[in-house]
Amino acid sequence: MKAVVVHGAGDVRIDERPRPEPARDEVLLAMEWGGICGSDISYWKKGASGTAALAHPLVLGHEVAGRIAALGAEVTGLSEGQPVTVHPARPEGGDLLPERLAGRTNLHPRVRYFGSAALTPHTDGGFSEFRTVPAGQVRPLPDGVDTEAGALAEPLAVALHAVGRVRDLRGRTVLVNGAGPIGSLVVAAAKYRGARTVIAADLSTSSLSVARRMGADAVVSVSGGEELPQDVDVVFEASGAPAALGPVLRATARGGTLVQVGNLPGTAEPSVLGDLVTREITWIGSYRFVDEIDDALVALRDGLDVSPVISHRFPLDQAELALAVAADPSSSSSKVMLRLATATPA
Repeated sequence: MKAVVVHGAGDVRIDERPRPEPARDEVLLAMEWGGICGSDISYWKKGASGTAALAHPLVLGHEVAGRIAALGAEVTGLSEGQPVTVHPARPEGGDLLPERLAGRTNLHPRVRYFGSAALTPHTDGGFSEFRTVPAGQVRPLPDGVDTEAGALAEPLAVALHAVGRVRDLRGRTVLVNGAGPIGSLVVAAAKYRGARTVIAADLSTSSLSVARRMGADAVVSVSGGEELPQDVDVVFEASGAPAALGPVLRATARGGTLVQVGNLPGTAEPSVLGDLVTREITWIGSYRFVDEIDDALVALRDGLDVSPVISHRFPLDQAELALAVAADPSSSSSKVMLRLATATPA
């Protein structure tokens, strides 16, 4: 089978690997769609994502969906041909979480995540024609949700987790700073959770266009000289740009809440943070998700349309080009999708 494998910085290849066979508690998936994430780009460009550095080749991809091709002997409740997506996280080891973290498995000290080099040996992702998956990580797609939309359940879960870090958005005004794929999905998630008004801000006019189609009531073109609104109840910072923190904190209402969704650098960067104290802002981090992928599938079933976030589609054999387009600000890309199935279904 073919797989998209990163061997080091700037070195991604389409490798031939043996087709796997499912263990007794696994299913074999025939993969159909995968979405390119910032971490995939980082592994390709830098050989690392955050503090996770490549020690050996890694199959990329954690936003994936496909169909069950075979079942392990002990698997029940699933069937061959069934369209599914994957919860990409599996906590490893017997460490018990402290009481303050009860239920927050996304903060487990050791998590195996599809397409991640955080642990050694690394955890291969799903950018391949086939992938075996523990049955407990498989999530059937609801009727009416195809596998392309199903591959976006994972980033939608990230957005729903971020929105869920605030107790109740119903009737509130929300600002989303950064309208890339995650930011635009946060826009949709906030509207889905009942926000009255959602404003999206970005440097890119094409990203703002996506945010509009994902439900933003208003947009702010930062590159066009527009300023962020003031005194916003709840702000989601989805750009991960340290330079944005000062203006974003100033936009947050006194006593308001700022949810940090975009990954900030792990190195020292200048930022203006004074308003955090003088405005008594509650600044909350948001990391991946727990089981919100199930909520994402319900939202998709209920009609939440994620298709506007998709800007490009490439076949698996053009994975490097797809990564380059996703990484290039001048491409006006949003979510770039890989068609993982290389054979036309009978």
